[in-house]
Amino acid sequence: MKKKLAIIGANYLQKPLVEKAVEMGIETHLFAWKDGAVAAPYADFFYPISVLDRESILTICKEVGVDGITSVGSDTVMPTVNYVASEMGLIGNSLESTLFSINKYEMRKRLSVNEIRCPKFKVFYETDYVNDGALSYPLIVKPVDRGGSIGVTKVDDFEGINEALIKAIGKSFTGHAIVEEFIEGREFSVEMISKGGHHQFIIVTEKVTTGFPHFVEIAHHQPAQITPKEEEKIVDVVKKSVDVLGLENGATHSEVILSNSGDVWIVEIAGRMGGCFIGSHMVPYSTGFDYLKAVIDISLGNYELNKIGKRLKRHSGVYYVIPPPGRIDQIEDRSTGFCEIRHVEILKSVGDIVSETTDGPDNRSAIMVYVGNKKVDLNPKEVVQFSMSDINCVAQ
Repeated sequence: MKKKLAIIGANYLQKPLVEKAVEMGIETHLFAWKDGAVAAPYADFFYPISVLDRESILTICKEVGVDGITSVGSDTVMPTVNYVASEMGLIGNSLESTLFSINKYEMRKRLSVNEIRCPKFKVFYETDYVNDGALSYPLIVKPVDRGGSIGVTKVDDFEGINEALIKAIGKSFTGHAIVEEFIEGREFSVEMISKGGHHQFIIVTEKVTTGFPHFVEIAHHQPAQITPKEEEKIVDVVKKSVDVLGLENGATHSEVILSNSGDVWIVEIAGRMGGCFIGSHMVPYSTGFDYLKAVIDISLGNYELNKIGKRLKRHSGVYYVIPPPGRIDQIEDRSTGFCEIRHVEILKSVGDIVSETTDGPDNRSAIMVYVGNKKVDLNPKEVVQFSMSDINCVAQ
């Protein structure tokens, strides 16, 4: 008899997960709103229910008798995933650990109490910053509960901090912002898989951003250009942090800063694999490890640790195409002319408006994944060409 798997979320990030489960001969039950549910046609059963409606999803999962529940690439759905898992006795993470992994304030408190290095911080519920001397400039202002650089601003002095708070609080699901001291250094993410509290390291990813003031992600590369000693130091801190947060089962995506002085600082840790094709595409391309299959096997209780085996030691990466502000008049995919490109996902359509880029995923118009024997430098706007008309001529 086929195993039955519930998958929460149906956007382009979940599509590879659904396809992998189908390939494995698993019966898929997919939950999400219809709008943007590009994965729906690939699932055996689709339920047009909000990913936040955990009681309705629980009721259906009980009726169906699912054997596991999972998701990838999104923090928003993890409370539902782990609530249903908890109520049905399925494999997942505790609700307490889920809170630690989706709320940066709660995460910072937990890490600090356990003496794991993270930036000094304060939480704000109002947009009126009070400078009590506890934090030193420059500062990073961000929502407590969003990822992908959404609502993030670096502030060098008091002049811009209230505006940054307004932005961060406005982007927060709960209306809270966290203000923390800025750490100078290189930023990386760490991909791991865990079972029963035992953690297996996969790879370190190097992050590229626009830098000051919003640090919008524009590319990721594997493997990161670090020494074996630096990798060991990063992985050791991440494993301790994952333990402290109580993330015992499934994928984790940890973002860290390796400071100019060589210290490892935890930025945030998510209880799911990296989004935007980091986990679903880059990891298998660069290492040969089937990360999606591992996530599914964990949820169904089939996974055994130490299955990564010999790594391929190839290079892979993603580039985000972010066109200039305007209205999209034409889209031309030229990726077939680049032998390194393995996948292109076009996220915008003709007629869509692209505004000034101040947030993470908002203006990503396409994502491309490459594979090579070395790090590949591409101009993403040459691979996918967006012809734009002047935004000043467009009624907003």
